[in-house]
Amino acid sequence: MARVFNFSAGPAALPEEVLQQAAEEMLDWHGAGMSVMEMSHRGKEFMGIAAQAEADLRELIGIPAHYKVLFLQGGASLQFEMVPINLLRGKPVADYIHTGEWAKKAIKAAKTFCNVNVAASSEDKGFTYAPAQSEWKLSKDAAYVHYTANETIGGVEFHWTPETGEVPLVCDMSSNILSRPIDVSKYGLIYAGAQKNIGPAGLTIVIVREDLVGKAVPTPPTMLDYKTHVEAESMYNTPPTYAIYIAGLVFQWLKRQGGLAAMEQKNIEKAKLLYDYLDSTEFYKNPVRKEDRSRMNVPFTLKDASLDEAFLKGAKERGLVQLKGHRSVGGMRASIYNAMPKEGVVALVDYMREFEQRHG
Repeated sequence: MARVFNFSAGPAALPEEVLQQAAEEMLDWHGAGMSVMEMSHRGKEFMGIAAQAEADLRELIGIPAHYKVLFLQGGASLQFEMVPINLLRGKPVADYIHTGEWAKKAIKAAKTFCNVNVAASSEDKGFTYAPAQSEWKLSKDAAYVHYTANETIGGVEFHWTPETGEVPLVCDMSSNILSRPIDVSKYGLIYAGAQKNIGPAGLTIVIVREDLVGKAVPTPPTMLDYKTHVEAESMYNTPPTYAIYIAGLVFQWLKRQGGLAAMEQKNIEKAKLLYDYLDSTEFYKNPVRKEDRSRMNVPFTLKDASLDEAFLKGAKERGLVQLKGHRSVGGMRASIYNAMPKEGVVALVDYMREFEQRHG
């Protein structure tokens, strides 16, 4: 069976080269006589895999030496709680920017541990834009400032990095990490679920400045303390070994593509193809302010919602799958992460044009 173009928001498509390599190494990894998923996480084989994955990630993103890289579990949802538990450091307030569903979940979780100051929100316009920093009303005594770099449901992305001075900047980069270069030194902590641009579900990456580790007040439960995982080099308990292995293959694939600067140009080109078509017709509509449109997740609606099922059925027949929008907003959503080739976006636009000609 031919592979489809998978527009899923996550778990998302992986590079075909990575899947082929993993398949070839499934039964016997580099002469070890066993699969990676059978290896002891403390054996030399897997320790080498994990070390190489971290080294490649550090090289790709340009992570400074005084930042720690953690391979954890629990998804971004666990980080919604680990961040305040570890970073409040006895302070009563944290600032959050509210830009959609994932920011909302982070805010709700943080309210269990502190007073949350919603310093800016785009709720007034249905979460269709990223609030300009000039509109932010930050607290004087905030422990940190948190924002969501890309809202997968609403399709809103920050194309700039906030400035927060001495206050640590915390970012949920789950859906756009590795899609462009970033300056890690501007952040206190970055976290990202792997299942969009990194690898399989089950792995979460945390990049944290070392001076923020071990300062939690009160001391967190062992598994919720970043210090635990830093000191154990992500091996305090059994890590998601196979997910780390696949992530490592993705990092190597990205290096072969030319790194994050090259990926950014490809992602700009793919997104432009789709947005240019959306802007050329009244049959489809994208609600997001142009300067804040996501390169990773493109939501759109049909002029006549009664045609949605026919649209999805026809798309599936053409090998274009997982285009249904999130249940909270409806419509359609095309997620075009790093692993989505340009050909997939071209095929989608061709189908959209054909569908409009038949039903417009």
